[in-house]
Amino acid sequence: MFAHPSRLLVLAAVAALAVAYVVLQLRRGRTERAWSQEALRASSTPRRPGPLRHLAAVLLLAALVAMTTAFAGPQAEVEVAQERALVVVALDASASMLAQDVSPDRWTAAKQAATQFVTELPEGFDVALVGFAGTASVVVPATKDGSEVTRAIERLQLAGGTALGDAVLASLTAASVRPDDVPAAIVLLADGGSTIGSPLEEAVQAAADAEVPVTTIAYGTPAGVVVLDGRTYEVPVDEPVLASLADGTGGQAYTAATASELRQVYESIRGRLSTTIEEQDVSAQVAGVGLLLLAGAAVPSLLRTRLG
Repeated sequence: MFAHPSRLLVLAAVAALAVAYVVLQLRRGRTERAWSQEALRASSTPRRPGPLRHLAAVLLLAALVAMTTAFAGPQAEVEVAQERALVVVALDASASMLAQDVSPDRWTAAKQAATQFVTELPEGFDVALVGFAGTASVVVPATKDGSEVTRAIERLQLAGGTALGDAVLASLTAASVRPDDVPAAIVLLADGGSTIGSPLEEAVQAAADAEVPVTTIAYGTPAGVVVLDGRTYEVPVDEPVLASLADGTGGQAYTAATASELRQVYESIRGRLSTTIEEQDVSAQVAGVGLLLLAGAAVPSLLRTRLG
């Protein structure tokens, strides 16, 4: 990427110089052959110049290319630390989280991992908490006090149903309080698809329109079961629905089948949220390369002058 790409047209002049140099060298060779007899050539040119005689010209042309590139304002994508952001942590508090396919159970391991995630977020980040089961609500509005969020995580209560669409909409409400120049992201953990509430498609579209990515964690295994009132219910994790939610909002989709995997996923997400990609001007670096090439081009001439 260049700040002033039109300035690269100057390279046409550099290319013309390169062509002119080649033409002059070819013409010089023909002239030497015309005026020197084969028998006398060895004595008339006892020190026949080798390919190194072109080194200064090549370095000079390379320096001109580098300086012209610097003149165009080259920019590079650089990973830098994200100083401010708002992260909305959304936790599935539906009864299916009682499944013990994850030790000791999905719910206990999820709360522990989410608590660690919030604790390790960068200091400049705001964090909000959304809990959802049959309904969804903003449990803790955006705050810099991570301990308030971790205490609220511990107090969350399980209930029936999974209002996944409402969870996204509630998270967008929590994210809407940020200034325009502060990015926001939703990190949503769930073990299944939506069973009640607002259509998930509408929530996905709302998040996409708000440009707030939803990163999802599909938590659990296909073998999950819950026993309630003497009855056994199968509660397999629904990875495709959560992956579709992430894909539709520009987020990332993760899966975790164990408590350790969940901690690793949260750590990976924290790392991604803690950095951002910025375009930075690298004209000075490119110009520096040009100056080094220019200095290199001067060395052969200085040596010839000294030895001459």
